[in-house]
Amino acid sequence: MTVGIVVVSHSGKIAEGAVELAAQMAPDVDLAAAGGTDDDRIGTSLEKVLAAVEQSLVDSGGDGVVVLTDLGSAVMTAESAVEFASDPDAVLLADAPLVEGLVAAAVAAQGGAGVEDVRRAAEAVGFRAAEPPGSADVGQPDAGGDFVLINPLGMHARPAAKIAGGLSGLDAEVTVNGVDGMSIMALMALAAGKGSTLRVEARGKDALKAVDYVGRLVEEGFGEV
Repeated sequence: MTVGIVVVSHSGKIAEGAVELAAQMAPDVDLAAAGGTDDDRIGTSLEKVLAAVEQSLVDSGGDGVVVLTDLGSAVMTAESAVEFASDPDAVLLADAPLVEGLVAAAVAAQGGAGVEDVRRAAEAVGFRAAEPPGSADVGQPDAGGDFVLINPLGMHARPAAKIAGGLSGLDAEVTVNGVDGMSIMALMALAAGKGSTLRVEARGKDALKAVDYVGRLVEEGFGEV
């Protein structure tokens, strides 16, 4: 079993699309889309969200559920669903960007993280987006390394998600070729193809672990070779 994840959006298509994307990086994680109203209009439905949460509680086998939302009223709907849930203590709301937060949470869940760590993985994406690492850093990084991409497609969505998801659980500020190592979109925007070199720099308590983690992923071809 893994932690379950429920996506609440005003649009059924957005919720389903986000789940479809995250499932590519986390095939073993139970992902549920709860978007739109009961008659498929734009909006949110307490009944639909509560049903998704309850089913996810069952499917997670007691590991817990993390809920991500898009806009303000979706948060209120999700909060109400948690209150009415059969086990509200096992359901956590994540304050995170819907797509990036979902992917980071899904990758963390795929790796066996507990419900608190899955929520933290999602929320770390939003925190780092607001305060990019290195903005106030001076001097040399605590650890660094250069790694050559060997996987055929280079830095596409799945490798970016693996990097960001794993780094979210470490106490370190990490950059990859100068961009935030915990931002899936920033990593993808590097457009680094096969043969490109990634310069990884990290600061903080887990700096060496962070560099080793990214280096290992790259050297293993992100499981794609």
